[in-house]
Amino acid sequence: MKKKLLLILILFLAAASVAAGLFARHMARYAQMPVNPSLDRSVKLVIKPGQSFKDVTAMLREKGLIKHPTKFRILAVYQKATTRIKAGEYRIPGSMSPNRILRQLGEGRVHLHRVTLPEGLTIHETAQRVADAGLCEKSEFTRAATNPELARQMGLSAKTTEGYLFPETYYFEKPVSAETIVRTMVRRFQGVFSDQWKQRADELGFSVHEIVTLASIIEKETGAPEERKTVSSVFHNRLEKGMRLDSDPTVIYGIEDFDGNLTRKHLRTPTAYNTYKRKGLPPGPIANPGQASLHAALYPADTPYLYFVADSENSHYFSTTLKEHNRAVRKYQLNR
Repeated sequence: MKKKLLLILILFLAAASVAAGLFARHMARYAQMPVNPSLDRSVKLVIKPGQSFKDVTAMLREKGLIKHPTKFRILAVYQKATTRIKAGEYRIPGSMSPNRILRQLGEGRVHLHRVTLPEGLTIHETAQRVADAGLCEKSEFTRAATNPELARQMGLSAKTTEGYLFPETYYFEKPVSAETIVRTMVRRFQGVFSDQWKQRADELGFSVHEIVTLASIIEKETGAPEERKTVSSVFHNRLEKGMRLDSDPTVIYGIEDFDGNLTRKHLRTPTAYNTYKRKGLPPGPIANPGQASLHAALYPADTPYLYFVADSENSHYFSTTLKEHNRAVRKYQLNR
């Protein structure tokens, strides 16, 4: 009787071993086999903080990324992945296997939203770019970027972050607050504006805020890299002589709801940013300058120029005297 029981036990264990082996092979194939091997389209999956693994599994099945929730949970338990899933927004290719899905969710490889800021955007234009990237509402970004308390917390001697939202390509994961986006852009500016540049500003007799303001004007006056230092020299020379800057972009910045048509009335209307009516720099930046314009503001070319006007070659003609400048205006602007 004992021998018979022992034989039954041996057969049972052998069968269990075979079954376990078959199940292990089956699960190994399952782990590597995507539901839709030929599907290139990515599926958006948003996992909220505190969401259970059961809920995540249900979402994956609903979106067609897995077919067998029980097998998926068994695989996750075996890999000790049920408690490692990280919250965030994911883009999962339809051709991804269950094994790779678990790895992506466990490593928190969330989808990053890209926003590219070219040089010379204002706060409001930057806000639109951020909104277009789907990161936050335009009004939310504008509110954060113009918050004096946030500017103070970041060490800016300004009431807003205008001029300090550094032009670059950024990547953010969602959800992200407008304040976090603003802080990231300002920190990038602070990383670029080195201690050497701060020392150079001091040597020139300018504060950092004044250099940023001047750089923003240079940025708006010319997009030609080879002209930036020459344009900078004109403004430095005018400031040194106590002349008004006479910069159209500063006037435009001070016009509410500017329609694209700069008129004589605009030039004659006194505002804090009308450098045809006020001497010196305006109270703050008129845009967010890039590294090249910041460098040009700090290291202007050594020229005697006091004037410039756009010429027919999409660049500028520079003059030393008003007489020469007026001739250039007649030639290039008035077609005389």
